[in-house]
Amino acid sequence: NPFYLIIIQLYPMEWKGHKFALLNFCKMKRIAIVLLLCGVFFVCPAQVRVYPDDILGPIKEMNGVNNGPIFAKKAQSKGNDIYYRNARIPYARIHDAYLCHAYGGDHTVDITAVFPDFSKNPDDPKAYDFAVTDKYLSTIVAVGTKVFFRLGESIDHRVKKYNVWAPKDFGKWARICEHIILHYNEGWNNGFHYDIEYWEIWNEPDLDREEKNWRYAPRNWGGSQEQFFDFYETAAKHLHKCFPDLKIGGPALCESLEWAEEFIAEMARRKVPMDFFSWHIYTNTPEKLVAFGQSLRKILDANGYEGIESICDEWNYLRNWNVDYVYTLQAVASHKGAAFNAACFTLAQSSDISKLLYYDARPNTALNGLFSFTTYRPLPGYYPFYFWSKLSSCGTQIRTESDEPDIYSVAARSADDERMVLMLTRYNDDDNVSAFKSVSVDLGGIIADGEITSLAIDEFRLATEVPLVVKDGKVQVDMLPCSVFLLYIK
Repeated sequence: NPFYLIIIQLYPMEWKGHKFALLNFCKMKRIAIVLLLCGVFFVCPAQVRVYPDDILGPIKEMNGVNNGPIFAKKAQSKGNDIYYRNARIPYARIHDAYLCHAYGGDHTVDITAVFPDFSKNPDDPKAYDFAVTDKYLSTIVAVGTKVFFRLGESIDHRVKKYNVWAPKDFGKWARICEHIILHYNEGWNNGFHYDIEYWEIWNEPDLDREEKNWRYAPRNWGGSQEQFFDFYETAAKHLHKCFPDLKIGGPALCESLEWAEEFIAEMARRKVPMDFFSWHIYTNTPEKLVAFGQSLRKILDANGYEGIESICDEWNYLRNWNVDYVYTLQAVASHKGAAFNAACFTLAQSSDISKLLYYDARPNTALNGLFSFTTYRPLPGYYPFYFWSKLSSCGTQIRTESDEPDIYSVAARSADDERMVLMLTRYNDDDNVSAFKSVSVDLGGIIADGEITSLAIDEFRLATEVPLVVKDGKVQVDMLPCSVFLLYIK
């Protein structure tokens, strides 16, 4: 009994006939202290309620990623393609594929890789080198994932910069992109008919917005802000004219609201069409991710882009980029990263954000919390992506409520009303939180009594099956800090 455990700690004891006799238990101050401490053990559990008949809309495509799978070689069993299939990853954005040898290395995806000699004629099929990128994209399509094609260059951290400088001829660059789209969607130059819908222009042009950086050490855009505005306008108008049915957008913003506001206002003034606005954020708070998306939504709406999608196509857990970076990498690969992923999915589902694409599933980056680099087997962070696929398979979100800020809940039910899936997440960035938290879930009359199946992710379990008992329409879930539960209810 927790009450007696506290009393034993506070007061002298005598053992008499297998009973504890409390001494000096008459002072009111001590009584008050004991009652206060006992309250810690008798607090009400967190409350989550499910409303099965309150339909909110479709489950969104939140479990997208950057980059695709790696298939096992014939003589090896090291591959992660089966995990892509199992998680039904909806999209793979192919940014920074250039940096991974397993995808094809420096001959992959980037414009300078596909069209290596800028002096050549964009209409000449022989000017293009599609071989390695063809192979890479085929692996993505093979697992049922759609390609989210980033037109541009990978980030460049080298002391000498090679491919991130502003193109010498914006119109010619746009024509090269036109032929890349023709190759992958319309079969040009021994190509394919992949029906790739999303085509993103460039990546993080605002990252080195300070003059000294973009002039001398750019990582993504070696040009001025005005140059990028001209470049984006030229490329977007040309590609929209050539492919009015595709979604052309960008610019993969790097967290600068001021830059975003200037860019969006200028594109609106120049009447540049945008089918989606893409942006990035790295944070340790899921609420910050959603708040940043809300700020961008207001800017887009104020400038006449009300109908376009807001897509966060790079995000991950981050405490900071300096003193806590090693801590960040450890968290990304742990159960904490998994809980953060699930919490972000949950909040973004009920926000104005259209899609999330996690950075990164590329196995040779430390920001990959999905797959082990040595084995390609799943890390804890992979399983919320798998869990989300179960919500997606149900299809329709139903309303849930949680009375505690660190308990996140999202649920979906199938169209035939035969099953419901509920994902519960407990996430907090405070490492001093260590106790179990009991969560009482009211299933809203779906089931009165019985046993249901759940899968748990926490410090000790990796998508481990945990039986739960429903009594009087409620089920109790005991959650460790930074944990995720997926409940199946028939």
